[in-house]
Amino acid sequence: MDDWTTSHERVLAQRNAEGWMFLIEAARDLRATGAVAPSGKALARLLTDPVQEHGTRPLNILEAGAGTGSVTRTLIPRLSPGSRLDIVEANARFAARLHHLARVHPLLAGWSERVSVHHALVEQFDTDRSYDVIVSGLPFTNFTPAQVETIMDRYMGLLQPGGTLTYFAYRGTRYARALTSSRASVRRHHEVEEVLVGYQSRYAVGCWTVWGNLPPAHVWQLRRPARVPTPTAPALTSGATR
Repeated sequence: MDDWTTSHERVLAQRNAEGWMFLIEAARDLRATGAVAPSGKALARLLTDPVQEHGTRPLNILEAGAGTGSVTRTLIPRLSPGSRLDIVEANARFAARLHHLARVHPLLAGWSERVSVHHALVEQFDTDRSYDVIVSGLPFTNFTPAQVETIMDRYMGLLQPGGTLTYFAYRGTRYARALTSSRASVRRHHEVEEVLVGYQSRYAVGCWTVWGNLPPAHVWQLRRPARVPTPTAPALTSGATR
């Protein structure tokens, strides 16, 4: 058996284990997990594209709601030299898996300090760092409107001026919820979407649809405005001549 075969089998086994773990956590608490399967490759690439748009300069990057690490594994190879990645995950079992990923990933050998995993809610994440890119995997439509507004405000506050936030929303969730959930749940879902529309109207610079994901998803890209230079006050002049 050659090296490619064994490595390929390891990858397949890892993906299978990841899928089962995600499904188990979804069964425990679907509202917090937000899906029954990890993000697909195409979705992960779109979410992490802004990292490459900055070229080779060192970046500060935050990933929130990383789950089992499907997006993280796409993100790590895209880190430019000297970049730092903070991963925030509220699920303790997912956070432990992410710690393991950061320890054993071959591209992080000797550079483990570049990636830090934090078991916390992102709105309670204590940091004095600001970020060039934030990648969010949080299931916004499972939260209350107030929670979504708190999280989005936190994201925009953590971004550097000109920094980019990417997040995704599954297509068709409003209609599915209308068929399966209570009126209160449907109303909350609609109110959350209205909150997100407010941020999109102010900050969105792009939106794409990933049809090949399970389920299909929209990817939104928001950007914090760059600082507007403060006008220089004109020098005071007197009536005296030189």
